[in-house]
Amino acid sequence: MKRSSEQTQKTPEEWLRSVEEHTTDAKRGRFKIFLGYAPGVGKTFSMLSEGIRRASRGEDVVIGIVETHGRSGTAELVGQLESVPRRQVEYKGTIFTELDVDAVLTRAPSVALIDELAHTNVEGSRKAKRYEDVLELLDHGINVVSTINVQHVESLNPRVQALTGIAVREQVPDWVLDRADEIVLSDLTPEALVTRMRRGDIYPAERIERSLANFFRRGNLIALREMALQRVTRAVDRTLDEYVKRKNLGSHWSISEKVAVCISANAQARDLIARGARLAEALNAELYVLHVENSQALTEERKHALDVALKLAENLGAQVKILRGKNTALVTAEYVREQRITQAIVGRSATHGLRSYLYYLALQRFMAEAPHVDLHIVTQEEK
Repeated sequence: MKRSSEQTQKTPEEWLRSVEEHTTDAKRGRFKIFLGYAPGVGKTFSMLSEGIRRASRGEDVVIGIVETHGRSGTAELVGQLESVPRRQVEYKGTIFTELDVDAVLTRAPSVALIDELAHTNVEGSRKAKRYEDVLELLDHGINVVSTINVQHVESLNPRVQALTGIAVREQVPDWVLDRADEIVLSDLTPEALVTRMRRGDIYPAERIERSLANFFRRGNLIALREMALQRVTRAVDRTLDEYVKRKNLGSHWSISEKVAVCISANAQARDLIARGARLAEALNAELYVLHVENSQALTEERKHALDVALKLAENLGAQVKILRGKNTALVTAEYVREQRITQAIVGRSATHGLRSYLYYLALQRFMAEAPHVDLHIVTQEEK
């Protein structure tokens, strides 16, 4: 039997990867999140609309839990889908209703709609957080569509609190969002959102003016929207990264900017990192700090300088990577290609003679191996 060209070209590693991916996909449900930047942008409405579309195509869709918040449009959509009864939990003499994970597992739908991923379950529930319930459903092969606002993303919470002055207690770790197969931005301009608020489409009349004067101030909404856009861009770039690696595409495939600062064990490294941090901030880019270890032993002074520089990098939120190899230029270029770095910063001391020749030779090797990178050479004075 004649084999196809695709079959003959696949390596054993590629075959193994495809089998592992198929096995993983067969066991684990797919996870989709509608992300918003504020209440009222339409996350729940979008989730329900997708559930209705899927059901019309013949998929078995149920509502695990949805909060309508008294919004008539949302309630109307809820009525078009089957809902799994909620579990009642008594706490301090009051009855609360929560997502009934066991009931959803028993019903075993193809798709479950689970609203408010960041919700904290009432004390006495099997799990503390709703996202833990969602992970259990995914592990049992049930596809989940959920919702979350950007202020509940753990890594963004400090920025949100500094911006709005409001402490958000319910948080979801970033790794939970990183497990999502798809993140969709439920977007609405700040002006349109304020209009919805004034119409009474989001909160009752008695809460409108107070909300507009606090969390829903225009400046807050603009900044929160920007955070949500950046978070979705990160998710898209991660998906693209997986695709690029799987298809062995070129390292020039990138969406978001990534800045890598290449440092040596010297006192100038701190200035170089600060320069890279400013560039990363201006570009809204991820910041990486790279150092290559070779066989040469460092003096105590150089060790201390490196430790101080790496500590600064961590404080600035950079991803610090210690690489190992004899050829600094080639090792760095390989990492830059793999991570699809778009901007690289290196230092240049005012050297002469052989040292200057070797420096420029290393730069040529780096540029030959990573031609897609914009290279920034920063002149440094010896300290």
